Amino acid sequence: MKLSPRDAEGFLARPDPRVPALLIYGADAMRVSEKRAKLVATIVGPKGDAEMRLTRMPGSDLRKDPSAAVDAAKAQSFFPGARAVVIDEANDHAVTGLKAVLDDWAEGDAMLVITAGQLTPGSKLRKLFEGDKRARVLAIYDDPPGRAEIEGMLRAEGLESVPQDALRDLVALGQLLEPGDFRQTLTRIALYKLSDNEPLTTAEIAMLAPQSNEAEIDDILDALAEGRIADLAPILSRLAAQGVQPVAVCIGAARHFRMLHALVSAPGGPSQAIQSLRPPVFGPRRDKLLRQAQNWSLSRVEEALRDLTATDLMLRSSTRAPTRALAERALIRLARMAGRR
Repeated sequence: MKLSPRDAEGFLARPDPRVPALLIYGADAMRVSEKRAKLVATIVGPKGDAEMRLTRMPGSDLRKDPSAAVDAAKAQSFFPGARAVVIDEANDHAVTGLKAVLDDWAEGDAMLVITAGQLTPGSKLRKLFEGDKRARVLAIYDDPPGRAEIEGMLRAEGLESVPQDALRDLVALGQLLEPGDFRQTLTRIALYKLSDNEPLTTAEIAMLAPQSNEAEIDDILDALAEGRIADLAPILSRLAAQGVQPVAVCIGAARHFRMLHALVSAPGGPSQAIQSLRPPVFGPRRDKLLRQAQNWSLSRVEEALRDLTATDLMLRSSTRAPTRALAERALIRLARMAGRR
């Protein structure tokens, strides 16, 4: 029987003792592992491993010995309490052994927690669990974590109350990062914030979030959109020293002005439109983008995009003109537009 995302959190926190097994599968091994760890901790508690109430085995063992899972589920510990059997990286070769467990399982036996990678609808393992009335199946998709899931992660890290603006930025950050990177970022934020009693701020999130190569271009994009002509050449020199090519700056500028175009042309205004930008923006960068949108008219943004397209084509062509000089002149032209009213 399949578990919906809403029912899954309740089951992981309060597993039904009448359920013999849960199959957790998905392409993201880290997210699968997190769900498995949460359920196992709920079943056996912190001392389950030491009290021999937790058995672990790879799925490949069931291919060699299909009865191993039945033996593990029936085995008794010297210590009282619920027991669990974890079977990792299972596949269709484990179906025979797992079917025997489901057929023979009785209340009081250990609950089986099985993990697998991505399974197709035709997978024998998936069909076995989806067709069993007592067993449960939890599919883990690559969707970014939602607000409720992030709030649960924060509570697990010891951050109980987070301001709404900070939570909004964390949701946006969760859409940008891989799940593992996002989890590590939340841990870093928690370690930073647990040492003081002040609320988490959007500036702190921006400071502690991983910095990508594209973030290094943000300075020149801000100078460009804000009309700070004198800052362009020094920043461009610094980027060149870091190995950033002029065409990369041009691509970043075009992406930035497409976001400005979406904000300036939105019927509800920039403040409303920024909520639906993809990729999302957060923290001080979000505030800067809003201020820039207020200083650009739709006609000037469209003119800037046409100029950037022409410059990009020239940079990619076989021209003998120095590419850095071409990019710098184009950026100066755009910065001058920002100062027009």
